[in-house]
Amino acid sequence: MRILKNQALQGKHNKPILVDAFFIETGTVKPVLIFCHGYKGFKDWGAWNLMAEAFAKSGFCCVKFNFSHNGGTVEEPIDFPDLEAFGHNNYSKELDDLEIVIDWVFESNLFQNEIDVNQISLMGHSRGGGTVLIKGAEDTRVKKVITLAGVCDFKNRFPKKEDFKKWKEKGVYYVKNGRTHQEMPHFYHFYEDFKKNEKRLTIQKAVKNLVIPHLIIHGNSDTSVGIDEAQKLHSWNSKSRLEIIKNANHVFNTSHPWKEEKLSRELEIVTKQCIQFLE
Repeated sequence: MRILKNQALQGKHNKPILVDAFFIETGTVKPVLIFCHGYKGFKDWGAWNLMAEAFAKSGFCCVKFNFSHNGGTVEEPIDFPDLEAFGHNNYSKELDDLEIVIDWVFESNLFQNEIDVNQISLMGHSRGGGTVLIKGAEDTRVKKVITLAGVCDFKNRFPKKEDFKKWKEKGVYYVKNGRTHQEMPHFYHFYEDFKKNEKRLTIQKAVKNLVIPHLIIHGNSDTSVGIDEAQKLHSWNSKSRLEIIKNANHVFNTSHPWKEEKLSRELEIVTKQCIQFLE
């Protein structure tokens, strides 16, 4: 298996985008799956590397990357050494990053005769699910889209009432990271960018405009993003397919760090369903 790790792409917003690609060199072209991590996530979280290997073994080229402002750096791509960058992230930047990764897949000579640029699919976890749905609706290069524990709405994730008022006054609010114990900042222009681009950033609109196949996968024990969000996504696109994973939490019963040598049973089921859908 060929694994390209930590390829640094120039982002549009003065921060690099770190990319990995997993594929088996066969000299024949294979479909591409681009994976987007979620909020407080990164490309090397938990079992994502094992998942990428599973896709490669099934005949795909699996690409995953760190959003430019996810809080990681080139030197430390895992966790959040750059909280300033994290605080300046927004949904528009993540869409720009994803576009640059798609462009790279199209233009890079690292793949030579190994990939089929006419078969590019997107997969997003959690917040990344919203990102891939918007991109899938607006970019004709994308042929299929998968959401894993995906969100159905960006707007309702902002602070409410009094907290929102304080955020506007102070210009920043903090979210505690339960695993790293960091106080993670969000600067107020995150919301201002959303308001400016709200039409584009409305996931419901994107899903209703999707003309490509959409697979929705959600665990019925997800306490981070409720299963009702998957059901809403499904209701907005009658051609979508909804798969509920029994007893699966938000990360399909994996964790970080993931020290097992194989996927959790639930993430293995998810991966098999994705492969079947993509084939």
